[in-house]
Amino acid sequence: MRYQVSGKQIDVGEALQTHVETELSEILSKYAGRPTDAHVVFSKSGHEYVCEAVVHLSTGLTAQATDHANEIYAAFDGCSEKMDKQLRRYKRRLKDHHKERPQPVELSDAGSYILAPSDETNEDQDDTVNAMIVAEMEEKIQSLSVGEAVMQMELADKPVLVFRNEKHGGVNVVYRRGDGNIGWIDPRSTG
Repeated sequence: MRYQVSGKQIDVGEALQTHVETELSEILSKYAGRPTDAHVVFSKSGHEYVCEAVVHLSTGLTAQATDHANEIYAAFDGCSEKMDKQLRRYKRRLKDHHKERPQPVELSDAGSYILAPSDETNEDQDDTVNAMIVAEMEEKIQSLSVGEAVMQMELADKPVLVFRNEKHGGVNVVYRRGDGNIGWIDPRSTG
């Protein structure tokens, strides 16, 4: 298990690093059989400290949590409580489905782009969209079942997750709806 504890414009001392490693290893030993690595980043936002933790599990799934408090240790403790809760839910779901993933999640590469907002005041443009690319990155698309995709979206606390459906290999999307339910988009043709 690799731990990476760092700070954004904050000096993270040995005592805090030891505390983080001890607490995280205790939480991970309860719920996650073989975590591969953990990244914990501390930063300051106004008068509060922010702690962001990301744990990569050997199954290929990722758990992440964020918390903020007036004290740096309190920020980590809140973050670790959220991580504990997420991993407890994850473990319970695996037991409920009587399924342990026998091999890691397959990943495929995809391009990810950040587009600048368009200036809609220019009436002379034709109907084509001319968006300017601000950033270009590479993303990994996981091959998951729909249930695992929903679980991954909740573990990562994301509003949307794009994944490759294990059942048929097509690209699917799960997302959190405004009413609190989860939506699932499967564009493959039914006929």
